[in-house]
Amino acid sequence: MDIKGTVALVTGGASGLGAATARRLFNAGASVVLVDLPGSAGAAFAAELNAGDTVSVGSSETGSSETGSPEAGDPMGPAHKAVFVPADVTSEEQVQAAVDAAVVLGPLRIVVNCAGIATPGKVLGRDGVLPLEAFNRVIQINLVGTFNVIRLAAAAMVGTEPAVTRLGGPERGVIINTASVAAFDGQIGQPAYAASKGAVAAMTLPIARELARSLVRVVTIAPGIFETPMMAGLPQEAQDSLGYQVPHPSRLGRPAEYANLAAHIVDNAMLNGETIRLDGAIRMGPK
Repeated sequence: MDIKGTVALVTGGASGLGAATARRLFNAGASVVLVDLPGSAGAAFAAELNAGDTVSVGSSETGSSETGSPEAGDPMGPAHKAVFVPADVTSEEQVQAAVDAAVVLGPLRIVVNCAGIATPGKVLGRDGVLPLEAFNRVIQINLVGTFNVIRLAAAAMVGTEPAVTRLGGPERGVIINTASVAAFDGQIGQPAYAASKGAVAAMTLPIARELARSLVRVVTIAPGIFETPMMAGLPQEAQDSLGYQVPHPSRLGRPAEYANLAAHIVDNAMLNGETIRLDGAIRMGPK
């Protein structure tokens, strides 16, 4: 599917993997709806993307620049913009509002689920048994939140007219989820995180099979150790140590590499129902 002229909704879109993906899709000609928490940098990031848009034309209200009129029928015309919608992915009402904002911009064709948390906790930790609410919070955000976005976005996608892919054949949309290598190589202290990401990987195929009749693809990316805001909080020595564990390239993954894979998934119509490890061949040890 051609990214240009579509609308993409990216959760966790204000930072890390989500921000890199939103930038990649925006630069390729998609309008993007950034979904993140109210206290995030979503509004500032949307303004940054719009300020760098040298293709769109119109008033400041549309977030476009004054560089002359686009040619008639140009899909990167006045509607090409970035919009921030504050939302908690576990809220049906807030996610529906984000989807509604997306369809106003044009056909919603791309959804990328990057929102998530990685709160650690051992079953039997120093302070006793892991609180059930701590386990449930990770499951609610990473798994239930991802499914909430999938179901509401899919409902909007199936109502659009199919687009013709570059190599022929109709397609309505692509949903990309984020799992983790922890889904397969979960470490000590990651029961909740590994369970949530394992479930995201597990539901990829059944949802892809179901939505196939509606011409919507579903693919999941399982990143290894990446440069994210969470990782940035660690000392540089710790970050370097983690990077050295990656066989090749022996470093932390970069958000742009995740974004490039997401863009390729959109472009390649044969990628469907699969979970792709993006990890430099790392296999995580027990701790």
